[in-house]
Amino acid sequence: MFKKRIIVCLDVKDGRTTKGVKFLNNVDIGDPVEMAAEYYRQGVDELVFYDIIASARGRGPILDLISKVARQVFIPFCVGGGITTIDDIRDTILAGAEKVSLNSPAVKNPSLISEGAKIFGSQCIVLGMDVKKDLSKPSGYGTTIHGGRVETGLDALEWAKKAVSLGAGEIVLNSMDADGTKEGYDVELTRMISEAVSVPVIASGGAGKPEHLTQVLTEGKASAALIASMVHSGAYTVESIKNELSKSGVPVRF
Repeated sequence: MFKKRIIVCLDVKDGRTTKGVKFLNNVDIGDPVEMAAEYYRQGVDELVFYDIIASARGRGPILDLISKVARQVFIPFCVGGGITTIDDIRDTILAGAEKVSLNSPAVKNPSLISEGAKIFGSQCIVLGMDVKKDLSKPSGYGTTIHGGRVETGLDALEWAKKAVSLGAGEIVLNSMDADGTKEGYDVELTRMISEAVSVPVIASGGAGKPEHLTQVLTEGKASAALIASMVHSGAYTVESIKNELSKSGVPVRF
């Protein structure tokens, strides 16, 4: 049976891990290299590392930090933030990442997805989506860029389908309405996108307890669930979450 993945997200700002609610009021919560090593020890399936201000500041990925994290973990590791060119993708992979997440740059330059997939393979190219409820859109959801600060005018469902047709091998689907609230994922949004595309969809935004993961991985049809606050706060470990999922009948890797 296809195992569901648990992925921990480290949002990084100025070289430190940070956490906010709905992308606001971020606080410093630690050293990303130490935290990556700890989650690896706890048995996380993958790590995602987002430089949350690189695109807004117009600078590239922090390669030295990426290589430090890559030396600590031996699991798939995805990096997003400030990756705007094919050279940035190459440099990030050479620094030790297995995948790159493209969000703002992919909206501005969709050919980055197709070129990246052609050169490095679709499995390396992840579409990052920051999605907000927007009833003016056909699907009921719109997409934003620059850490949720800029509306793109794109319908979330249409953009997801287009990015996959261009070569994106995976989607990290973040609900901005749920982000950091710990009140549960947007299951309806996740199911809509999961059913519409042929690639794995990673649910993001809103996890507060293991039941939320169970719900989005079953009803929401997500291939993986991304968590942050749940483990950063110390309320849960990766292992305790996997134990709860397993008890609920969700197949996970131990």
